[in-house]
Amino acid sequence: MLNPAVTTALTTVLTTGPELPELSFGRFFSEWSLAPLPFVLTVWAVGLYGWGVLVLRRRGDRWPVGRTIAFVGVGMGSFYVATASGLASYDSTLLSVHMVQHMVLSMVVPMALALGAPVTLALRTLPAGPRRWLLAVLHSRVARVLSFPPLAFGLYVVSPWALYFTGWYDASLSSTYVHEMMHLHLVLVGSLFFWPLMGVDPVPGRVSYPFRVALTVLTLPFHAFLGVTIMGQDTLIGGEHYRALREGPMGSWLPGAADDQHLAGGILWASGDLVGLAFFGVLFFQWVRSSMKEAVREDRRLDLLEAREARERAASRAEP
Repeated sequence: MLNPAVTTALTTVLTTGPELPELSFGRFFSEWSLAPLPFVLTVWAVGLYGWGVLVLRRRGDRWPVGRTIAFVGVGMGSFYVATASGLASYDSTLLSVHMVQHMVLSMVVPMALALGAPVTLALRTLPAGPRRWLLAVLHSRVARVLSFPPLAFGLYVVSPWALYFTGWYDASLSSTYVHEMMHLHLVLVGSLFFWPLMGVDPVPGRVSYPFRVALTVLTLPFHAFLGVTIMGQDTLIGGEHYRALREGPMGSWLPGAADDQHLAGGILWASGDLVGLAFFGVLFFQWVRSSMKEAVREDRRLDLLEAREARERAASRAEP
């Protein structure tokens, strides 16, 4: 039978993970880990995207470099950094670090992936059979329902509340599987919301620019309200887990759990507004550019109409 002190120590290790040194800027670079799921997903996504770009180039077609940078560098790069770097090492140790990871996965990664237009790239490079399968998925009833803007917005708004105010977050702290699925969930829900709003890929759920802007503006008070709620509540999120950490060896450098939760709420509030405003700027720029292109097309149409009318008048005057 194990000594009670040994049992307590084993329980602490199993529920809180290995002891980490004090968090610093350098730990971001020194505490990387080879997490299997993020590594495999990143390699496959980047590999398939790169293969598509290579196929286009061999065919003599061009693919914008900016889209490649957005998908590979910003999108999948941010995903891997958030799930395998020092940020991931401390995401179950400090709620504030987890919140940075949360915002990267739920906002930065989906928007960057959408800017990379992988669906457009796939439709231009896949063989006939897989292309038909992809089109069938895009036009399926499930895809239309999940990408319906009000539903996608509702999922995007409700998801964080369900994460932090149910047993879901506590389960993610005690289960590696739930923890990894939480990361994927944040990316998927963010993609359902931002992908149609970005409007680069031919995915279902795309709406007019005024409606896109309106939905984006609605996310700003949502992040603020959730952040303020987390900052102001007395009940600790993941309280049992974080209290156990502070009773162990890391308690010498960990900040108070309440102070860390207050900081996490502030990060959610500030970063949500910051990224939301940046996305609003992207949408507004796209809207202006689309309006200018439409104006050019309309001018060209009117010029052609005027030229045709002039020819008809000239022909009618030339008749005897």
